[in-house]
Amino acid sequence: MKGKIVFAAGERKQGSAVLLAIVCLTMAALLTGCGKKSEVLAASSDTGPHAAVVEPDMDANNFKVDHPDQFPITSAGSYLAATDLNVTGTVSPDVSRQVPVISLASGRVIEIDAKLGDSVRKGQLLFKVRSPDIAQAFSDYRKAIKNEELTKVQLDRATVLFEKGAVPKSSVEVAQNAEDGAKVDVETTAEHLHVLGSDLDHPTGVVPVYAPVGGVITDQQITAAAGVQALSAPNPFTISDMSHVWIICDVYENDLSQVHLGEFADIHLNAYPDKVLKARIANIGQIMDPSIHTAKVRLEVANPALMRLGMFVTATFHGQQKIAHATVPATAVLHLHDRDWVYSPSATTGVFKRIEVAGGIMLPGNLQEITSGIDPGTKVVTNALVLQNTVEQ
Repeated sequence: MKGKIVFAAGERKQGSAVLLAIVCLTMAALLTGCGKKSEVLAASSDTGPHAAVVEPDMDANNFKVDHPDQFPITSAGSYLAATDLNVTGTVSPDVSRQVPVISLASGRVIEIDAKLGDSVRKGQLLFKVRSPDIAQAFSDYRKAIKNEELTKVQLDRATVLFEKGAVPKSSVEVAQNAEDGAKVDVETTAEHLHVLGSDLDHPTGVVPVYAPVGGVITDQQITAAAGVQALSAPNPFTISDMSHVWIICDVYENDLSQVHLGEFADIHLNAYPDKVLKARIANIGQIMDPSIHTAKVRLEVANPALMRLGMFVTATFHGQQKIAHATVPATAVLHLHDRDWVYSPSATTGVFKRIEVAGGIMLPGNLQEITSGIDPGTKVVTNALVLQNTVEQ
């Protein structure tokens, strides 16, 4: 009986283990079902609007407006004109009309009566120099005077003795030659003082220097208390005749075929855009700049008192072959950031594209020539400024 009881207890333990395993499997299935249900509920609860994705136009020259019908459109016309070459040049002095002002005496500058940029007339006082050259020149003059007086006395004495037969005629001739040489010395030393600007009766150590010609002082190399050397560089002043000037331009070698000696070019002044001058091509440089491959082209032009040295100008060389350029209303051209632009409608409704162009001359009918950027027939907005203001708002 005891053995049977033990066997029954073992069966009870084995049944408990099986029951425990069944309970664990049931709980795991329930937990798994709950997790899937929570995921489904979470997914079904996300019912809000999704974030909008914006794809911007990467071209900064494209603009979209709400009412494109407010901006009238026109087609670019056609204008037949010769090919023009526009280059930048600078105003330079005509070296054949430049005159250096020199000092004939060495010394120290004690007074300056004109300065760089002044307009001066011929004979006007420019500066004064205190020079020891005056003292030396006056000393030579005084010695020449005394020597001439002595030779005259000797000539008179020789003449009297010859008349009395005391000396031969050769003595008179020698005395006469000495007298003639003394007179030459007096004249030479006197002229030296006159050249230095000194008075023979009232000599002074100050040498005035006057303008040799009229014009504009375009270079100054002296200051107060500075020293100057006679007839040596640097020249104290340089005076230029500004009635005629040079225009120096750099023309690329690819464009030299459009430049011919003796022809004329139009000169446009940046300071006076309504003025157009005619300049003659006087020289085309024979040496190319090795770094940028340009040649110096020199234009000669009469100056109507408008051009100043160093001023920038635009020189237009006219070609011989004519080509068609586009023309648009002057209001269709927008001047922005030192460049010219036009607005052209694109294929997409309400979108306008800003195109950079090169503006040409003004034409009758309030039209402007467009040398590059668009072709004849291109549609453009007639008033670019109004569209630009709308875009900025």
